[in-house]
Amino acid sequence: MGTVKIVYRAENIIDANLVKAALADAGIQAFVSGEYLTGGIGTLPALDLVNVMVGESDFERAARIAEDIDATLRERRGHAAATSTKPIPI
Repeated sequence: MGTVKIVYRAENIIDANLVKAALADAGIQAFVSGEYLTGGIGTLPALDLVNVMVGESDFERAARIAEDIDATLRERRGHAAATSTKPIPI
């Protein structure tokens, strides 16, 4: 893989592995760094600990894929937040 670069800074392990899987589907080798560090954090948010790394030669193509996934995740989270304020019937 040679020199590696961070292509995606994940909010959590699940997001990181979604990006890694999408990159693998596109034929890009990637790995998640820091996923085991989040266990020591407890209930506090783990900022900038979990990253998806790719080889420098795959970075540009991987960045486009990661950006698309990130946009979809943000959109879904925004939609979920907007709909979660509705009262739940009892």
